[in-house]
Amino acid sequence: MDFQVPNTLAEQIANYLAEHIMTGQIKPGQRLHEATTAKELQVSRASVKEALYTLERWHLIEITPRRGASATKLDAVHASELYDVYMHLLIMLARRLCERWREEDKTTLLSAVGHVTGQMQRKDANITAIVEASFEVMDVCCQVVGNPYLTEALTNFKPAVSRAYYLSADRYRQDLDRTGRFFTNLTNAILARDAGESEALVADFGAHQKALIQQALAPSA
Repeated sequence: MDFQVPNTLAEQIANYLAEHIMTGQIKPGQRLHEATTAKELQVSRASVKEALYTLERWHLIEITPRRGASATKLDAVHASELYDVYMHLLIMLARRLCERWREEDKTTLLSAVGHVTGQMQRKDANITAIVEASFEVMDVCCQVVGNPYLTEALTNFKPAVSRAYYLSADRYRQDLDRTGRFFTNLTNAILARDAGESEALVADFGAHQKALIQQALAPSA
């Protein structure tokens, strides 16, 4: 990806650096220097500093006094902690969706789910496209639920979760049939307003995904 100066500079710098962290071009623990980054991208240090605060909010870097910014760790333990919180947020989203969806939301929800399951069924299934389509489903659900605090929390987790998926792409690719069934079954439960079944499906799927990522990130993987 070639860097291009955009309208919202700090956000685009954050997206550029986030891609490098998520795809492993910036390694866990690697430091990000304001001055060096500003020089490489030919932007101001103030814009880089603002971008780093965004990356911290996205759980991709940590900023500590006197040490500056560095990419967050992502081993099996950290991935487990990440998924524990993320899946609880998704359970809350599923519960609220069961309560709040209206008939006029049904077409949009089914379209988003159809898009992601269609991506999974392709012979040349692309993990990046599948992850993006999965987040599109989440975004649609957030719009229907209309809780700005929940939406913000889930949005801030997107980059860190994407990073985990990319680093465990081979295992994730082998599991697409199960993932597709999850989306289909969850959609049916939500449309039936079965909150208990929806929560159970998310919890079970989350535990399975966490196990896959832990296996991929284990020292012997």
